[in-house]
Amino acid sequence: MPTLRAATAADTAAAGVICYEAFKTIAERHNFAPDFPDPETAMGLMEHLVSREDIYGVVAEAAGRVVGSNFLWEDGVVAGVGPITIDPAAQNNGLGRRLMEAVIERARERGIPSVRLLQAAYHNRSMSLYTKLGFEAREPLSIMQGPALGLRMEGYAVRTARAADIEAADALCRRVHGHARSGELSAATAQGTAMVVERQGRVTGYTTGIGFFGHAVAETVEDLQALIGAAPSFPGPGFMVPTRNSGLVRWCLARGLRIVQPMTLMTMGPYQEPQGAYLPSILY
Repeated sequence: MPTLRAATAADTAAAGVICYEAFKTIAERHNFAPDFPDPETAMGLMEHLVSREDIYGVVAEAAGRVVGSNFLWEDGVVAGVGPITIDPAAQNNGLGRRLMEAVIERARERGIPSVRLLQAAYHNRSMSLYTKLGFEAREPLSIMQGPALGLRMEGYAVRTARAADIEAADALCRRVHGHARSGELSAATAQGTAMVVERQGRVTGYTTGIGFFGHAVAETVEDLQALIGAAPSFPGPGFMVPTRNSGLVRWCLARGLRIVQPMTLMTMGPYQEPQGAYLPSILY
């Protein structure tokens, strides 16, 4: 029986290889492209996750060898889960449930009322597990990918976010979602990846990056279009669009982007139906 413990820097190489192989195996089994192009990219992600104080990592170890891992992104009143990965040779023995229960318990200990994740819609077993654990399916999503659009929309000014924009962006996120994502926004602003869109001199939308790990919040769909149009690229497998936002999905498709994978937003604990336009990240 594998034992669980907190992740350390010494685990990142083994956890990265497992992350790559696990996602590759399940994706190719369903005729989808892997989330990571090579093991080194997954290792780099593991190193980044373990190095951050706002991310809790847990690994499963058997006979002195790492066989799985999971992570909890702790940011205010909502925590995001993932990636959760298990060595393909160690799957189907309840380890996924144990790794999920570990991060759910961590959220409870930290007083974080809401836990959220994105689930690969083609993976029936993960949907079954998360539902059994108490997660609710909230939103079907479509991952979009393709060449950068290089599009500017008249009346919508897109620029790099500054520290002075965070207060307005947080207020917008609270109006749309009922909570802010201050930690992610502050980190993206410091890294220079966050962008804002302005109309008539005020911030009407922002993004931490139009890509796999970035989210966006806006007053209108047009604000989102301006942010997507100005993105220099769509890092990772792509960016998530709520499938029910059919107008935005059609807009993306009409400009040469394509749907590469379906996903499902799932939540545990308090959840507010969004009151505006948004793009989730791979976390929520």
